[in-house]
Amino acid sequence: MKCFFLVLSCVAVLGKVTAQRQVAVQEGPLYRTEGSHITIWCNVSGYQGPSEQNFQWSIYLPSAPEREVQIVSTVDPSFPYAIYTQRVRSGKIYVERVQDHSALLHITELQARDAGEYECHTPNTDERYFGSYSAKMNLVVIPDSLQTTAMPQTLHKVEQDPLELTCEVVTETFQHSHLSVAWLRQRGSEKPVEVIALSRDFVLHSGSEYAQRQSLGEVRLDKLGSTTFRLTVFHLQPSDQGEFYCEAAEWVQDPDGSWYAMTRKRSEGTVVTVQPTESSVSVEVASNASVVLEGENLHLSCSVRTAGRPQGRFSVIWQLVDRQNRRSNIVWLDRDGTVQPGASYWERSSFGGVQMEQVQPSSFSLGIFNSRKEDEGQYECHVTEWVRAVDGEWQIVGERRASTPVSVTALETGFAVTAISRTPGVTYSDSFDLQCIIKPHYPARVPVSVTWRFQPVGTVEFQDLVTFTRDGGVQWGDRSSTFRTRTAIEKAESSNNVRLSISRASDTEAGKYQCVAELWRRNYNSSWTRLAERTSNLLEIRVLQPVTKLQVSKSKRTLSLVENRPIQLSCSVRSQTSQNSHFAVLWYVHKPSDADGKLILKTTHSSAFEYGTYAEEEGLRARLQFERHMSGGLFSLTVQRAEVSDSGSYYCHVEEWLLSPNYAWYKLAEEVSGRTEVTVKQPDSRLKLSQAQGNLSVLETQQVQLECVVLNRTSAASQLAVEWFVWKPNHPERETVARLSREATFHYGEQAAKNNLKGRLHLESPSSGTYRLFIQNVAVQDSGTYSCHVEEWLPSPRGVWYKRAEDTAGQTAVTVTRPDAALQVDTVVPNATVSERAAFQLDCSVVSRSSQESRFAVAWFSLRTKTGGKRGSPGLEEQEDEDEDEEGEEEEDPTERTVLLSVGPDAVFGPEGRPWEGRLRFQRLSPLLYRLSVLQASPQDTGNYSCRVEEWLPSPQKGWYRLVEEESAPVSIHVLDTSSTLQSVICSNDALFYFIFFYPFPIFGILIITILLVRFKSRNSSKNSDGKNGVPLLWIKEPHLNYSPTCLEPPVLSIHPGAID
Repeated sequence: MKCFFLVLSCVAVLGKVTAQRQVAVQEGPLYRTEGSHITIWCNVSGYQGPSEQNFQWSIYLPSAPEREVQIVSTVDPSFPYAIYTQRVRSGKIYVERVQDHSALLHITELQARDAGEYECHTPNTDERYFGSYSAKMNLVVIPDSLQTTAMPQTLHKVEQDPLELTCEVVTETFQHSHLSVAWLRQRGSEKPVEVIALSRDFVLHSGSEYAQRQSLGEVRLDKLGSTTFRLTVFHLQPSDQGEFYCEAAEWVQDPDGSWYAMTRKRSEGTVVTVQPTESSVSVEVASNASVVLEGENLHLSCSVRTAGRPQGRFSVIWQLVDRQNRRSNIVWLDRDGTVQPGASYWERSSFGGVQMEQVQPSSFSLGIFNSRKEDEGQYECHVTEWVRAVDGEWQIVGERRASTPVSVTALETGFAVTAISRTPGVTYSDSFDLQCIIKPHYPARVPVSVTWRFQPVGTVEFQDLVTFTRDGGVQWGDRSSTFRTRTAIEKAESSNNVRLSISRASDTEAGKYQCVAELWRRNYNSSWTRLAERTSNLLEIRVLQPVTKLQVSKSKRTLSLVENRPIQLSCSVRSQTSQNSHFAVLWYVHKPSDADGKLILKTTHSSAFEYGTYAEEEGLRARLQFERHMSGGLFSLTVQRAEVSDSGSYYCHVEEWLLSPNYAWYKLAEEVSGRTEVTVKQPDSRLKLSQAQGNLSVLETQQVQLECVVLNRTSAASQLAVEWFVWKPNHPERETVARLSREATFHYGEQAAKNNLKGRLHLESPSSGTYRLFIQNVAVQDSGTYSCHVEEWLPSPRGVWYKRAEDTAGQTAVTVTRPDAALQVDTVVPNATVSERAAFQLDCSVVSRSSQESRFAVAWFSLRTKTGGKRGSPGLEEQEDEDEDEEGEEEEDPTERTVLLSVGPDAVFGPEGRPWEGRLRFQRLSPLLYRLSVLQASPQDTGNYSCRVEEWLPSPQKGWYRLVEEESAPVSIHVLDTSSTLQSVICSNDALFYFIFFYPFPIFGILIITILLVRFKSRNSSKNSDGKNGVPLLWIKEPHLNYSPTCLEPPVLSIHPGAID
């Protein structure tokens, strides 16, 4: 019931938390009998307002299930209806408040009309209606049909007589139920004593006074048929005197699983008196000791005294009554002298553990050998005197009992074990002792086995180390191999103490020790029984490592170096614990971006190398060099070919290792060194170019030399990339002319394609740091401001080239000009008067020229005045190769110019003027002297003549351009008009002239050559001679020989225009 209300309290608390009112009532249906006392609980939870709640009970009768009949209320005395008012006022119906939120409805004398549906209602105390305010359950009232009947009587019995009583138990309940039946004995006003009972679960049991006799079968309860229960008590004793009656109860199981006794009935009683028997026998019992130690022998004697009946005999039973008042027969001797052990002592007796002897006719002994704890109790000697009656049958004339207590001290009483050590903390290689002290001190016949157990540090399980067995042997555990050679175990003869000695302690012997003692007893059948096991306290042994003296240098350093140089790191051990110490060194680097340092390299105490994650990730393995110096305490780490990324804070972590006694290396101490701040920088840029400014002015087709001088560089191993660029006039952006990569590969820039520089650029480096760029055959468009830009590339430690510096040299202004015009034509030319049909020469002499490579275009003009009469032939056309502007100027010029002949700079002749067509002969007497001869002059040729010279120079683009032109002064030619003469006729007729003066000579020559060939049989003709006046015959298209003997003029070899290919 207490648990139930505790549950109700929890429900109530939960209800308050949820703030929702809940009313709960005992689960139904409940089956109760008329006249019984019933309680129904009701509980409310989750309410608000005052803590104490009120309860109102109502019933809905089966005859009117919709009509509420009010029964009782805790708040309103006028709440009950008239049908219940009297019972409520008389207290036969009331509400018991268990707690503020729970109550019990009591109906003391249940009536048949009380059956129905009960409702528990709690008036509202909340601010609002929320939840349930009532709960219902059903109550079924059934008739009480249980009947218990026994015949009332008075019986007079003699001690040792049997007793039999019967009881009828009948029930007619339709509901499933269980019956319990009990026989009780009562004396006057004393509390009834249960003799024997059958529970509702069909289990037999007795009260404490009859429990022993029931176990011996002297008290029985038997069911005869379906309703009759019989009590049998064998061997009545005077203490059995009293009134015996039968009590029955009918049980029903409620919905919550609990059993409830609906009704109880008792029968009428039977009064029993027991008359003790009278005898002259007296018995005395004695023992060798009242208290014995388990395993010791117990000797008891039973002495019988009698008034004397020589014909009598004795039967003796030795019984043991233990502390639970259970009686057991040990052994008995019947009147015929036969000894028979009890059922529980039969086996023990067969091994001689129990012996009974009749020492004398009136003295009987009992020997219990190798006593046990269960032998403790009251030893009773039950003597029965027998005499032979007249009819020859043996008759009991008296019996007496005597007893003596014997206490057996169990061997395990006070059995305890303690582990002690005077050296709970030792240093490596020291020895320590452990003692297992056993109490009490047992005799030699009581063996004790002792096992030392060991729990290594860091484990949770114990392991058996060594056992000192009960027979004095030593047994090693499975995992004690490391202990055997250094462990000794011994047991003192004067005590049960066991000592464990361990020498050369190491960390493997550190941990918790305990000893386990087992107490053994030898049984009567020579088997062994373990009586007890005791485990000692835990004994923790700390095997301490030597006090470390490790000291690592804490000095801090700052190291700044240029990449590709080695990083020298040192780690110095200033002091160490032992000369035999070995060291493991772990090298770390800490970067500002990292929370912790990263492992670079680890060298173990056995000098093995292990690369850390940082070395693997950064590819440092090939660049690390570790060295252990001969002094033993100095370690160095070198990072070869340092990179900028190697910058950071470096430190070493030193572990000191020593060799343990079991020849295993252990780490004694560790310490961290001071940090070395390493900063790896790229080399300082020392690249410097010559900043000299320059101005160059050159003529076209010449060569320009641009020099780029590196005065200083960062490293001799660096590579230089050189770029030349130019700023063109009116061009704000620079353009690349050429590039020389760091691999010495030459590349043209965009300017080279624009100005056709490819093939004209030439690069040379006469010495380290000096670069010369030659622009050959320069042109005017090559003018500009030139400079060079140098990039210095250095190799990183990983072999990757990176640009370290760059600089721009001073500027050089290059101006490309064409040659100054120095062309001069001889303007002093004498006038001439010639005869008609004669020839006149027009010389054009170049006094000076601008260049030795110049070429000239020459043209001769006839000058006429527009307003004057024109003696020239009509229809002459101007065929000058002039620009439109020049033509415009000529149109404005009053002088009319007519071209006689023009020769271009490429020696190509232009067409001859019409009036002079066929009469012109061109000669180049020297590179600077040109002559035009006009043959067969006529009066119309009279006039002014001039020559114009154009000077052409070769351009860098392999073309020619006109530099300047110059015209000579006009020369006046007057042709006389004369009549025809023979000379003039011959001279004017070419055919006649050649026939008379030219053809005979070749004919005569051929004849002479033929004669000579015939005469000298094949002689080569002489070489062709050059033409007259130094003009090569190769230039002659049609040689014309003008010879006039009358005119006394020498023959002239002339060249027609267009004769030069």
